[in-house]
Amino acid sequence: MTRLGLPLSRPTTVAAVIRTTRQALDEAGYTNIPVICEAAEQSVRGPLESCREGADAGAEYVLLVPPNYYRAAMDESRLEEYYMAVADENPVPILFCNCPDAMAGIDMDSDFIIRVAEHFNIVGTKFTCGNTGKLTRVASATDACTPKKKGSGFTVFGCMADFTVQTWISGGSGIVSGGANVMSKIVVKVWILWTEGKMEKAMKLQEVQQGRLDLGRPEVPETKAAMQRFFGYGNYARRSGAPESFTAEIWRILEAL
Repeated sequence: MTRLGLPLSRPTTVAAVIRTTRQALDEAGYTNIPVICEAAEQSVRGPLESCREGADAGAEYVLLVPPNYYRAAMDESRLEEYYMAVADENPVPILFCNCPDAMAGIDMDSDFIIRVAEHFNIVGTKFTCGNTGKLTRVASATDACTPKKKGSGFTVFGCMADFTVQTWISGGSGIVSGGANVMSKIVVKVWILWTEGKMEKAMKLQEVQQGRLDLGRPEVPETKAAMQRFFGYGNYARRSGAPESFTAEIWRILEAL
């Protein structure tokens, strides 16, 4: 799949990126690969407008993050009301993202996720929290699809390249990984080895992967720096995302690659 994380861009810019991505995939023969847009507006109306724009441009799914600006007001009942309101009217199926670090500490528990997953237009969850126990419980309760079974069709995604084997063991459906921008072949190889039953080889390769690039810190700045250095695109993170204290660590890791 192709995930386009552009929640803060203008709708016309997002639509242009989605349209171009869909066209490039189709021309390369990858018509089966879905495009996922992202919505992160602090309202119900905002995501619906963005999703309509995205759907018209070729997005098949949306990754929806919770509103979090007024964090103190975002209790479980309001979050559920938000997701239900967007899901009722959204033109494309929804994957929702549990990412407490980026969402002012909002961390949806497994009971909440399982309950919200009953909506017909909510088809999956991305566990950017990296919580293996939570992923395991949701995968079991929703009978999530895996490479080995169709299940209910609900999808449960791990969040990081070095979370691949853990996701597979826990009954997950796949990985949505920023690290694949830097190490796409090794990320795919780990998953393929595991699905082929070559568990020891998959675990060994993931160890190599973890040693090559520690994506646990500082995450986006580090990944963008590696993309720029080795592939010539992505540029370096804006100053608000790359504090001076990260700089030396980023370059130390890049020099080791």
